[in-house]
Amino acid sequence: MLIRIFSVILGIVMSVSSLADELVLKQSAPKSYIVVKGDTLWDISSVFLNQPWLWPKLWRLNPEISNPHLIYPGDELRLVFDAQGQPMLVKGKRELKWSPKVRKHLKDQVPVSTLPLHAIAPYIRYDSVKSAEELTQLPYIIGSEEGYKSSIDGLKVYVNSDLVVGQSYGIYNKATSIVDPITAEVLGYNIKLVGTGKAIKRGAMNENKPSTIYIESAKREIHSGAYVVPVNSEQQYPSVFTMQAGASVTAGLIISSVTKNREFAKLDIVMINKGNSEAVQVGDVLTVNRKSPEVIETRDGPQYTSDTSLWNRLVSDSHSDYDIPAESIGQVMIFRVYDKVSMALILHSEKSLRVLDEVAAP
Repeated sequence: MLIRIFSVILGIVMSVSSLADELVLKQSAPKSYIVVKGDTLWDISSVFLNQPWLWPKLWRLNPEISNPHLIYPGDELRLVFDAQGQPMLVKGKRELKWSPKVRKHLKDQVPVSTLPLHAIAPYIRYDSVKSAEELTQLPYIIGSEEGYKSSIDGLKVYVNSDLVVGQSYGIYNKATSIVDPITAEVLGYNIKLVGTGKAIKRGAMNENKPSTIYIESAKREIHSGAYVVPVNSEQQYPSVFTMQAGASVTAGLIISSVTKNREFAKLDIVMINKGNSEAVQVGDVLTVNRKSPEVIETRDGPQYTSDTSLWNRLVSDSHSDYDIPAESIGQVMIFRVYDKVSMALILHSEKSLRVLDEVAAP
C-alpha cells in the first residue's frame, strides 16, 4: 500500500538519530508529482506530508536526490519506501514540453527553492527590537518645518544627527519594553516602523545643526522623538528562507504579537522569548504546544482545577493530581533574531494561538 501512516517521534532536542524519525504522510499523497515553475520545497513537501516543515527528512533520506535545491520544473518525483519502510522521493525522468515557437532549455530553468521572501512578505511587518544601550545611540526627530506636533507625507522633519544625503531612512515610534512574563526581565524594546523618508540635507551637529529628512511615506502620524534608522540596516531579509527544525532551541514562550492581540492565527507575527543567546536561527521551525487543563481528584470525582473549590485546591499537594500532557497546536518559523527575543511567522495553527503558549523544537 502506497500511503502509510507513520508515528512521529518528537523530542525537545533532536539527537543524531533524527534521520530515523518517521514522517506522517497525507492520506491523499500521490504516487508521483511533476515539479512546476514557482514550486518551493515547502510546496512540494506539502503535497506529501502533513508537516511540510519536516521536508529535510523526506528529501535527505533520498540517495537519488543529493541536493534537493537542484530540483527543476519538469522533474518527476516519485514517492517510494526503502527497505526499512521509510518514505522518500525518487527523481524520475524530466518532462520537457516542446512547441513550434518556443524551445525550453534546461539551462533556462531555475531550480526550486524553499520559502521565498515574496511568499511571506505581505505578512512581515518591519518592527525591530533594540536594547536600552542601542536606543541611546539612535538619532531621533526633533521637529518639523511646520511646527506641527506630528507629521505626514510630504513634510520635512529635522533629525539630531549628521545623516547621509540621499540615504533612505526608516522612522520608528518610541519604544515599548518587552518583559519576560516568567522572569520579569526586560528582554529589549520594541520599536515599530511608522514611515520612511530620504535625507535631503546633511546636518552639522558640531554646530548644533540638524539634518533634514523629506517624509516619503507615513503609515501613521510621525511624532517628535521618533527614532531614525537607515533602511538597509533594518528592512532587509533573505530572498529565500531555508527552513529547518529548530533542534538547538530550548523551550520558550510566545510573549507578544505585532497586533498586540492575545490570540492569533496562521500568518500572524508573534514574538518569542528566545534569541541569539539561545542559538535561535533564521528559518528555525518550532512546534507550539499548549498544556491541557489540570485535574484534581475530589470527593465528587475528577474536576478541572479551575472549576474546583478553593478548599480542594488548598488540600491538594499540587495544582494537578495528574501529569496532564501538552498538545501540539501549531508551528511557527523564525524570520528575525535578536539577542533575547525572536520574531516568528505562524505557519499553521489548529486553533487560536495565545500569549504564554510554549514553543519548542519538534
